[in-house]
Amino acid sequence: MNVDIKDRTKAFAVRIFKLAEALPKTFTGKTIAGQIARSGSSIAANVRAAHCGRSKAEFVSKMHIAYEEADETLFWLEMCEETNLLTPKKLESIKTETNEIISIIVSIIKRTNRKK
Repeated sequence: MNVDIKDRTKAFAVRIFKLAEALPKTFTGKTIAGQIARSGSSIAANVRAAHCGRSKAEFVSKMHIAYEEADETLFWLEMCEETNLLTPKKLESIKTETNEIISIIVSIIKRTNRKK
């Protein structure tokens, strides 16, 4: 499962970059695009870093950061909707994917903590 999360979060980062590119070039659009690109790609970077960790504690720490970044990404997706940059229908799939990634990361953290 852990290998799958690396691939899944990397593919998610690609989707987020494409979404960021599609946002309007207004002040709000550019602000959200930058924030969502950073947080959305950071999920994958931290999941990858977790797998390079030297200890379970380091692994869990990086996975917690990935969780926080996923939650922040969800926030920016909600802001896209609330500022009318994208319709709820256009955001539905990526918000679902974000929530699924959050659930998987939480599950990995809990499972890893139980093994200590």
